[in-house]
Amino acid sequence: MLADRTDLLPDRTPVRATGVAVSTLAGAPHVLVAGHGEANRLFRGAPADATGGAGETLVDVVGELRAATASGANPDGEGAPVADPDGRAVGVAAADVDGDGVEEWYVHNAGPFARSVLDPDAEGGLGSPQPDRLLDPHGVPAAGDPSPDGWLDLLADGRNRRGRNLRVGRAVAALDRTGDGTYAFLVTGDASPARLQAVAAGSVTDRASAVGVDFLGGGRSVLAGPVRPAADRDGDVPDDHGVRMDLLLGMERGPNLLLRNDGGGFTDFAPEVGVSDTHGDARGAALVDLGDATGLALGTDGDRNRLWRLGDGRAVDVTPEPFAEPGPVRTVLAGDLDNDGREELFVTCHGTPNRLLQLAGTGHGGPTWEPVDPGPAAEPDRPSMGAVAADLDGDGALELLVAHGGPEAEPLAVYGAPGVAGNDWLRVRPRTAHGAPARGAVVTLVPEDGRVQRRVVDAGSGYCCQGEPVAHFGLGDGSPRAVRVAWPDGETTATVDVPEPNQMLDVPFPG
Repeated sequence: MLADRTDLLPDRTPVRATGVAVSTLAGAPHVLVAGHGEANRLFRGAPADATGGAGETLVDVVGELRAATASGANPDGEGAPVADPDGRAVGVAAADVDGDGVEEWYVHNAGPFARSVLDPDAEGGLGSPQPDRLLDPHGVPAAGDPSPDGWLDLLADGRNRRGRNLRVGRAVAALDRTGDGTYAFLVTGDASPARLQAVAAGSVTDRASAVGVDFLGGGRSVLAGPVRPAADRDGDVPDDHGVRMDLLLGMERGPNLLLRNDGGGFTDFAPEVGVSDTHGDARGAALVDLGDATGLALGTDGDRNRLWRLGDGRAVDVTPEPFAEPGPVRTVLAGDLDNDGREELFVTCHGTPNRLLQLAGTGHGGPTWEPVDPGPAAEPDRPSMGAVAADLDGDGALELLVAHGGPEAEPLAVYGAPGVAGNDWLRVRPRTAHGAPARGAVVTLVPEDGRVQRRVVDAGSGYCCQGEPVAHFGLGDGSPRAVRVAWPDGETTATVDVPEPNQMLDVPFPG
């Protein structure tokens, strides 16, 4: 089903990488790849264009800045804070944390795991020798211009010394806990409390204990978004309907946590929903459109993987055997790769073949999935780690970018589904009140005929990853009757009637 699209990469430089995240600046996707023990990579793609932009190569943003601003004392120039060549980046995410309408990057640097927790005689402590980075773009361009003039690391500011995170963790996600359009970054810890890094007037503070998310444990993945039902599947959205951003924490050496957002504070309700899964060491997680409900997919390292059908009460296990099969799973992501109106599940595995499953049908017996040959994306002998699905070349179809995190550096990989030009598409980008991407918003597409589709604008998923801040819908040969957006403030919604297909639809915050 998938073909090699490494022609989109500007080079084939090997990189030992873990997480991947996608933001949008000046209308163009920007992809940050976390380099572990070497420089991070930042690429700029092409804006969505109904005329098709297939074939446009990604631009090396750090390379651009290096060429324009490098000096003898600073070989990376204005790109140095992003490149951070001495860091050990793992989890990455983007969000607007200061309310200026532009997303910042958070990069979690982590040294080796704190083995002394399990073995008191092991060498090494709990801290990481490299501090995290919170990168604020400056000289932000208008639409159609290149990338920003550079990034400032807010955590390198002396006044933010107390806000620095030197603890070892893994995943990062963006969280708008009250729905006011200003986010904070949740950073998991390994045998240390999680942090919730918030920004106010340039100052960074940890708010985790204040809002009840300073959990202790081996958090390997974070999924941020509305887990409870968000819309009736006939497309009816009540006037008072709204959503909140909940949190799933995929844990190692302990049960998973599912934290319900009670309007700013959080309560664990994983046991009552039935997704604790105390036997698995969790890795990637994703929300999946099952057709008649939302699903929660959770991968594990060497144990049975899970797919739950979510509803008002207890989750129902609807795991297909090709997904359940144990393996060294890392990332799990969902996306409509062939624009036929149904999401696929892509699973990266560290050293064994990656997996691709296609939703074949829905019904009272639950969804049915079929394994699909991923072609070269199987990567049977490669240590696949983080991955994202995003429209990198502006042609209205999703590509997969896969990073590899083995003992030796390896080139990145890009894959795409050939022959999707005959299927229409619609990409929806809700905005916050500040004008930034509204991560955590729920977008529902009601077609003229066929089933309703639902997406959550990604705030953190996969394994140490975060997808693009866009709700992507394949339409096949169908037509949209309406698009409805629910913002994560518990009350605000908006409807766009009869949107034209094959466009990027911006939906501003009402009022």
